[in-house]
Amino acid sequence: MDIFFSVNNRKTVLQLPIVPSEFKIKSPFNNETWSTINQGDILLIGQRGLKSISFESFFPKKKYKFARTDKYKGWEYAELLETWRDKRIPIRLVITNTKINMLVLIDDFEYGPQDGTGDVYYSISMTEFPEIKLKTKRV
Repeated sequence: MDIFFSVNNRKTVLQLPIVPSEFKIKSPFNNETWSTINQGDILLIGQRGLKSISFESFFPKKKYKFARTDKYKGWEYAELLETWRDKRIPIRLVITNTKINMLVLIDDFEYGPQDGTGDVYYSISMTEFPEIKLKTKRV
């Protein structure tokens, strides 16, 4: 399994060097509970909510044999992700060997040194960014 981020139709691609040991996908459904006079609470089926995903790992400062890539070093990974966030553009997230291939926005990105290695440890959470499809009415 590998994890890739990309922007602008793969103009810039970032492969995570260290694959997280686990990730979690939250897939909510927006059901609504209503209180009625005669039946008490009832549940109305809503629409699917936006998926979110989160994981944590680290960006290595030096070369490790188990790293998937060494294109960037430590802080450079964090700086690239911050640059994309500042530009306010959706990011394509692809996790190989899964069905995950979606546009996301980064909701939370926490990073910093944790030990004396110079590696940058991080946690990241993202939410699905669905393409908006507007229907036009012909007059």
